[in-house]
Amino acid sequence: QVQLVESGGGLVQAGGSLKLSCAASGRTISSYALGWFRQAPGKEREFVATISWSGGSADYADSVKGRFTISRDNAKDTVYLEMNSLKPEDTAAYYCNAHRADPWGDEYDYWGQGTQVTVSS
Repeated sequence: QVQLVESGGGLVQAGGSLKLSCAASGRTISSYALGWFRQAPGKEREFVATISWSGGSADYADSVKGRFTISRDNAKDTVYLEMNSLKPEDTAAYYCNAHRADPWGDEYDYWGQGTQVTVSS
């Protein structure tokens, strides 16, 4: 089992920055792809960013490209999301995800409890 705990959320003015962290415990997540998702009130959870197990590749939602950066530190079992030029529409609960698929087709997904990000205009 993997437990994920997010931190770093808060209230920030439009144009400001925040850096989210997600620390894993229970077992190492070095072999997992890691990602961030978000969910605004009344909306479905949506993809924000993902990073490969090695950190060699990353992908972003179009809405955050050029403003958000995902990174990971496998030695600390932690993934980060640096958010710059924040907009009110970035307001949401942000969730950390760890995903792995083994060679036999079994998939494993773990989620954190979320951290709230509120961007004021």
